[in-house]
Formats: sequence, C-alpha cells, structure tokens
Amino acid sequence: MTHIAVERLSAVRAAHPDVELVDVPQQGEPDPGVSGEVLLTLAWGSPNLDRLVARGVRWVHAVGTGVDRFPFDLLGARLLTCSRGASAIPISEWVLAMMLAAAKQLPESWIHEPPARWNQARLGRLHGRTLALLGVGGIGTAVAARALAFGMRVRGLRRTSQRAPFPGLQLVGSLEELLADADHLVIAAPATPETRHLIGRDALARVKRGVHLVNVSRGALVDLDALREALDSGIVSRASLDTVDPEPLPADHWAYRHPGVRLSPHISWSMEGAFDLLVATFVENLGRFRAGEPLEGLVDPVAGY
Repeated sequence: MTHIAVERLSAVRAAHPDVELVDVPQQGEPDPGVSGEVLLTLAWGSPNLDRLVARGVRWVHAVGTGVDRFPFDLLGARLLTCSRGASAIPISEWVLAMMLAAAKQLPESWIHEPPARWNQARLGRLHGRTLALLGVGGIGTAVAARALAFGMRVRGLRRTSQRAPFPGLQLVGSLEELLADADHLVIAAPATPETRHLIGRDALARVKRGVHLVNVSRGALVDLDALREALDSGIVSRASLDTVDPEPLPADHWAYRHPGVRLSPHISWSMEGAFDLLVATFVENLGRFRAGEPLEGLVDPVAGY
C-alpha cells in the first residue's frame, strides 16, 4: 500500500515487477478489500494511519529523512524505516555553498556600477577554518567529506560512541568542546525532545565570537530568540537557515528582515533526481524485506529517529 502515487514509483516496479502497488488515500477509510504487508507513507504519517496499519502491515517506510512529526504511537510492534541519508548530497552541497558565500561575501561583493577602487578586498577563506558538526549521520558525514576537501579542520559531535567514518573527522565528547573554536557551526542532528533548543542562550554563550551558524536539520534545535540576541551582539556573524520553528514563519517575523540572516524555505534537499534518491532507499529495503534480511534506516521510536 502506498501514499505515494504509483506512477511516481517506476523504480519500484522496475526492481520488483511482481510486487503489487496499491494507492491508498491519506484520509478516510480505505477500501474494504485493501491490505498489504508494507505501507509506503510520508514522513509525518497520515490521518488514517491507524486504520491502514491494521490491514496486515508489518513494515512502514517513511519517504523522508526526518521523522520527528511521525505518530510513533500508532505503529505498535511494526518496523519503521525512513530514507535516512538520501538527501545527503544536495544538503551537503547547500551547506558548502552557504559557507563559501559567507567567506567570499556573496552576493554582497558583486558590483553594479564602477567601484571606488578595483582589486581591493578582504575576503575570507574556508581553508584552515574550523567546522563544527552537530550530528554526524549521513548528512553530517557528507558535509565533512566536502569540507575536508577544502582544507578545513572538521570536528563532530554524535550521540553514539561510533568511531569517525574516515580520517580527518575528529569526534569530540561534549557540546562545549565542539563549540569552543568553531568558525562555522552546522546543525545536522535529529529533532527530539532532548535536542529542542539545544542551540540556545547557554550554547551561544560558549561559541567563538563571529561564528557562522548553519541549520539544515530542524528548526526546533535553535532557539530563535536567543539567536537574534547573538546576532545583534555580534556573537553570531551570520545565520544561514534552511529550517526554522515554526515553519513557515509568520509574515512579520524578524528573521525575514535581519541583515545577519540568510533564510531559505526548506529547500536544501532539492536537486534533480532528489525524489529518486528517497525512493531508492525503499527499493533497496523492499528487497531486504522480501529476503528476510535486516532493513536499513531503522527508526527507533523511543529515541525519535
């Protein structure tokens, strides 16, 4: 059963031509005869999720990387997976674009008339600067790999005790240690009750003055009121925000007008073929499910990601 229109699932048909794909509505009672072992749904579930999973579902896959809005309480003992890491390429490219824009003063340095002086500038650099990654999952790892190619010093903080995925990425043991000397702070951790407003007044009091903050995770990790104070005082030099809380922001919100904010409407995941990458995770897992093998991208409902 799928909430994603069947015509958009050509990759599933190609890999598993004998699997029956059945469109189901996101609201209301499904047709009486509809049932299935697998439900392909959205990252926030659906109003009729409880009725759908009761139709023989053993495994639910959410087409998305963040599941903080998913109604875990309706799952029971069923497995839940998501397309974790599938957006790592476009999001990591967006992060590098934001860091380069900050360092190279783009688009501020473009000219539209003859300047007073040519060949005079004080642009910054990424080489030798310190990148702090709050979250070292698929997205954080992809950001780290690209930052290392620019000669950056890369440090990361992750919830688990897993080792760093490759040389050059240094894992630290605390948020305080992560923040201490960061030139760029990239937030790529999941949204859970424990991470809500993790970057608030206490954390921003520990950062290196002039830090550039980039959020590609969820808006709830950043206390916007505290961020505004840090921007106004110069503690944070720039905030590049692809995600905010609430989303969307009210029309009169200060973040639209603040000179230190670069705000985009939750689009860092976007690129040609982005949806195909999200579906590819499901295609791979469907093969594993049918073969009785462990699934990738399992979500822990207790941890919330």
